[in-house]
Amino acid sequence: MTAVQPTYDVIIIGAGFSGIGAAIKLDEAGFGNFVVLEQSDGVGGAWHANTYPGVAVDIPSFSYSFSFEKNPAWSRIYAPGAELKNYAEHCVDKFGIRNRIKCNTKIVGLSFDDANHVWTADTEGGEQFTGRYVISAAGVLTQPKKPDIEGLDDFTGTVVHTARWDHSLDLAGKRVAVIGTGASALQLIPSIAAQVSQLTVFQRTPIWVLPKIDAALSASVQQVLKRVPLTQQPARLLSHAFVETTFVLAAHFHGSFPLLVRAGERAGRRLLAKQVRDPEVREKLTPKYGLGCKRPSISNTYLPTFNRDNVYLQTDPIARITQGGIVTADGTSHEIDVLVLATGFKVFERGNMPPFDVRGVGGVDLEKYFDANRYQAYQGVSVPGFPNMFSILGPYGYNGTSYFQLIENQSRHIVRALQTARKRKSTLIEVKPEANDRYFETMLKRRHRQVFFTNNCSGANSYYFDHNGDVPLRAATSFEAYWQSNHYDINDYRFDHAAV
Repeated sequence: MTAVQPTYDVIIIGAGFSGIGAAIKLDEAGFGNFVVLEQSDGVGGAWHANTYPGVAVDIPSFSYSFSFEKNPAWSRIYAPGAELKNYAEHCVDKFGIRNRIKCNTKIVGLSFDDANHVWTADTEGGEQFTGRYVISAAGVLTQPKKPDIEGLDDFTGTVVHTARWDHSLDLAGKRVAVIGTGASALQLIPSIAAQVSQLTVFQRTPIWVLPKIDAALSASVQQVLKRVPLTQQPARLLSHAFVETTFVLAAHFHGSFPLLVRAGERAGRRLLAKQVRDPEVREKLTPKYGLGCKRPSISNTYLPTFNRDNVYLQTDPIARITQGGIVTADGTSHEIDVLVLATGFKVFERGNMPPFDVRGVGGVDLEKYFDANRYQAYQGVSVPGFPNMFSILGPYGYNGTSYFQLIENQSRHIVRALQTARKRKSTLIEVKPEANDRYFETMLKRRHRQVFFTNNCSGANSYYFDHNGDVPLRAATSFEAYWQSNHYDINDYRFDHAAV
């Protein structure tokens, strides 16, 4: 019997930066027979979908780019979202992968052929794609999360989610309500406050806000960065060091560096005292949980917005939504014209990891596997029982630093496995259960020093925690993650050949 041959060597799911980075590295390694399947109508992932007022990066832009394609043209230290979208377009064109991207192609299911070692991807439109390997680069900030509030569908005004912003929406003179005070709200609220007649912010959990060390990068600075490329590296290293210190060391090594969190909390309280005049409002904006339980936010404009006469902070729980507004638990009715849902995304929860049906060896369902075994993956890349499938943002892969470091690390890991399979003329790559177990146990053993399990996080309402109470982030420095991506024991994988 002749073995079934797939159409593609690799199917990449998602044309955000994860998919773009993986595609570039596959091409570089000689695996050019791939297709990138993207559910939306353009590339850039979160930066294509998120276009709400004020959207911007939350780490310095020098870290938010590929190491092999640094961008000298950022307009600010923290670039606005449109520049990230443009950077994605630039990378797609420069590295010649646009003709292998299929937009408006939403995956609804993946299934593995045990006999032929081939994955089949089924799309919402009824198409099928077959590939020897699959790289899931779908990301986690892709499925907007709507709040479970009674009457939401009854509201007769305009409802918009920050992740699906409607640019035809005119907020001038409108009574606007924002539900949520996370990272998106922190950027949106100061950007629209001056336009609206009234802005009511419904806060369930206050967020730690730290000062934002930001500045415009003048044309002369950009010219120096462009004409003398070596000047970009110090800026990148300084940016990496800042992110590594303020999140990676502070969160994953809290037991060793407790003063980092304490210093951050002091800075957050000082900013509150300096920027919010009303002591009652200031108290409502003060977190009652430790810094690091949620991803800290940075802003110089969010807190002062609550000094405006037309901005109101509402902390009473929402009881229900009516045709004309929001009713809080104390019975007060807040009449509004526009309701903005700044309620984030599904992250570590069912229906998002994975965001489509996945069937591995013997038809085993990946979501049910995670339900039975908790979220886990070998270095965040591979799961036993799901051969030839790799993830960029799998459980215990991301350590909280720049996504671009993660993308390059995981792509390096994947390419090494593929090169080994090519050398051995193998058609199957599967992580061994004992290797996966060893890695998972290593992550769990490091919990005692993480801020999530040593600080007061019970009131944080953080998306870091899954339904098992785990935090599936990689408890490792960026250097360790980088080193392991290129030096993991290749014998942690088994390589095989199709029997037919």
